[in-house]
Amino acid sequence: MDHRGAVLIFSGQNSERTERMESGADKHERVVGLTARDAPEDDHRDRNFNGHLDKYYDEVIRRLSAMEEVLLFGPGEAKGEFHKHMESRGFGARVVAVETADKMTEPQIAARVREYFRK
Repeated sequence: MDHRGAVLIFSGQNSERTERMESGADKHERVVGLTARDAPEDDHRDRNFNGHLDKYYDEVIRRLSAMEEVLLFGPGEAKGEFHKHMESRGFGARVVAVETADKMTEPQIAARVREYFRK
C-alpha cells in the first residue's frame, strides 16, 4: 500500500484473488491554466489530498470488511496512516502486522502474504 494505490490479496483455504486499487490522490495536483500565483495555496491542496485519502482508505476498508486478518505493508507512510484510519473506523484489531517493504510486483506481494500466513 502507498498513497497511489493498494494491492489487495484475498486468500482463503483453496483460493486466492488479487485486486488492484488506485487512490486517485495526487499530492502535487496541477491546475491547468493557472499561474503559480493563482494556484490554490498549499494548505488547500493538502486538505484536498487528505480528503481524497480518506475516501480511498474508506473504500479499501469496505473491500476488506469480510477479512478477519489483515497484513499491511508498503514502502512509505501510507500503511501507518491506513492502520490509524482502520482503528478510527473500528477495524484496527484485524491488523496482524504493519511492515515496511520496498515496492513489489503483484506476484511478490502475493508470495509475501502466503508466506506470512503460513507461519
